[in-house]
Amino acid sequence: MAACRFRAVLVALGVLRVCAASSGPGAQSEAGGEAEWEEPWDGAVFRPPSPLGAVGMARSSGGSQPAEVAADLPVLLWWSPGLFPHFPGDSERIECARGACVASRDRRVRGDVRTRALLFYGTDFRASEAPLPRLAHQSWALLHEESPLNNFLLSHGPGIRLFNLTATFSRHSDYPLPLQWLPGTAYLRRAALPLQERNEWRRRGYAPLLYLQSHCDVPADRDRYVRELMRYIPVDSYGKCLQNRELPTARLQDTATATTEDPDLLAFLSRYKFHLALENAICNDYMTEKLWRPLHLGAVPVYRGSPSVRDWMPNNQSIILIDDFESPQKLAEFIDFLDRNDTEYMKYLAYKQQGGITNQFLLETLKKREWGVNDPLLPNYLNGFECFVCDHELARLHAERAHTASPGDSPVPKPHIAQPAHMDCPMPTPGFGRVEEIPDNDSWKEMWLQDYWQGLDQGEALTAMIHNNETQQSKFWDYLHEIFMKRNQHL
Repeated sequence: MAACRFRAVLVALGVLRVCAASSGPGAQSEAGGEAEWEEPWDGAVFRPPSPLGAVGMARSSGGSQPAEVAADLPVLLWWSPGLFPHFPGDSERIECARGACVASRDRRVRGDVRTRALLFYGTDFRASEAPLPRLAHQSWALLHEESPLNNFLLSHGPGIRLFNLTATFSRHSDYPLPLQWLPGTAYLRRAALPLQERNEWRRRGYAPLLYLQSHCDVPADRDRYVRELMRYIPVDSYGKCLQNRELPTARLQDTATATTEDPDLLAFLSRYKFHLALENAICNDYMTEKLWRPLHLGAVPVYRGSPSVRDWMPNNQSIILIDDFESPQKLAEFIDFLDRNDTEYMKYLAYKQQGGITNQFLLETLKKREWGVNDPLLPNYLNGFECFVCDHELARLHAERAHTASPGDSPVPKPHIAQPAHMDCPMPTPGFGRVEEIPDNDSWKEMWLQDYWQGLDQGEALTAMIHNNETQQSKFWDYLHEIFMKRNQHL
């Protein structure tokens, strides 16, 4: 589904334009070098950040390259063809820092000795459909910036170690994408609605807390927590999950046409002083628009998600972490305190003042970032990842040739293997209470715990097939059954 979305964006663009790469959005100082944030006319910053923008690297003229022209170049095969960022052909010469490669989506070249890497999109990766046998000369590269709920196989060691190179939301991945939803510091400094207007909104009978969520029953089990919190403090819930209010117009209520980027919706959301911002899964560095949008609008996020979120905040007092409180009741009491004390509340918006973004780690990460978020003047992370893989394969090829020419002087290059920290997503836990207290027929318990552990079995099954040099994908289910039986024989 995600691949189809990316393809649709690219088709809408027609032919990718070539743009000169420039410094990232954090290249100018936070103190005033960056241009003032302006909302895109269509609110595009609130969409899932499409990697299919302008290409920030040189491309060949004339479309696809004949095989004889690219005979000596490494081939990168997009095994997830829906993400192939070069149209209209099936292959394209790309120029990267170390040299050139050929990007292709033609699966007929998989067995070619020049095909040095297979590129997979994590949401589309299925262990039962993996290309077998795995060829010794090929790297497997993973792009998975989305939620772990899309593929729990990647949250386990046997699953993530199937890959050599990774681009995930984790800072520890090979090509990290933790700030994929944050355009830059100007986005954070957008002026908030005056506090007087928000207090007037409260006096009109609206709750201090907003909850806008229509994706219910997720691994983080957020609705269970919000339901308990509602016992102690008013929460206005406008989405399909725990809904108790209607959005102000029929257009915004129409789920077939309404989007979270609608200017009228954003204006409405900005009236609330606090936004419940709970991710659908808990992983270090997995942060989405649920976090960045309230910061942009000047609401205080009441957040549960990435345990490492403090590392990325604009200063040390801009967010309320749910897990800092021993109970929903204690959290409700603190929010009520801030709601009644304007001076204390405004301390959480100090980052919007000149020089208020003091987190040097955040500023430096934005400054060094080579790609932009929905910025047509900057390269995008999809093409950046593609060139990252190209450069790795060129370096590996050079090392292999050096070893062949002089084995005594140049050792065999060691394979690079992805590590669990490249995803870092633990087993789902209940949003409130202990797992032992939840009935066995609870939908969360039936769905997500089972899905999580099935991911481990699938990773181990595919790993065993690769080690045994299997060639038939259909044997996957036999391997999976054997692993399942061994795991459960002592239960």
